[in-house]
Amino acid sequence: MDNKFLFALLLTTIAGLSTGIGSAVAFFARRTNTKLLSVALGFSAGVMIYVSFIEILPQAFALAKSALTSASDTYVVLAFFAGIAIIFLIDALIPANENPHEMHNVEEMQTRNVPNESDLKRTGILMALAIAIHNFPEGIATFASAVVAPEIAIPIAIAIAIHNIPEGIAVSVPIFYATGNRRKAFYMSFMSGMAEPLGGVLGFLFVMKYMSEFGLGMLMAAVAGIMVFISVDELLPGSEKYGHHHYSIGGFVAGMAIMAASLLLL
Repeated sequence: MDNKFLFALLLTTIAGLSTGIGSAVAFFARRTNTKLLSVALGFSAGVMIYVSFIEILPQAFALAKSALTSASDTYVVLAFFAGIAIIFLIDALIPANENPHEMHNVEEMQTRNVPNESDLKRTGILMALAIAIHNFPEGIATFASAVVAPEIAIPIAIAIAIHNIPEGIAVSVPIFYATGNRRKAFYMSFMSGMAEPLGGVLGFLFVMKYMSEFGLGMLMAAVAGIMVFISVDELLPGSEKYGHHHYSIGGFVAGMAIMAASLLLL
């Protein structure tokens, strides 16, 4: 378990730190490569959706059935939709302006309207809460996948990392609006990625310590629900917002195809 723990921690940390790549893009770039982001977001959604339905959910059914033969499938389905409900409520409770999953362009860093002091304080607090709340379940999803199913952990971590790059931009822009400081926007956005490994470790310590095979099945089903919701609510609409429909769909199909090929070769 120690090796699995370190492996999961490494992957979750890498996925979280990729937020810093988006921060660097927002810090140094003058224009957004919208075609690349459309492909990347579509690709990430394809990986997440394919692996959720083809690998994670079947494993959840198998784990639950090995511990509880009667009505286990019903519990797995309920856990799947519970995962969707959890991430839906998180999104619903956070105002759109402070939501780090709202897409932004780096061009927005060129101009800003300076808010008053109370606006600065409000924005800072809400952004900090939004970043932590959003990244926490993503960290649990990545970490749990790495511990329970190491063979699919790497592509999941890559998908999370890809989706964190535009999120880094999305976090940097509002912070820059609030502070007028590019360096602070970069630093805060970069550090926000650390909520993912923190979420993974805390989730592991709190949940896995008391987890049975049935509980693991429920956790994996909830993880699948979280990943599917992120894909259909954030990644695919986000890729479409950049205005390149065919690039988005191409990335989505490529993500599924590469995921399928990697699983066949395992």
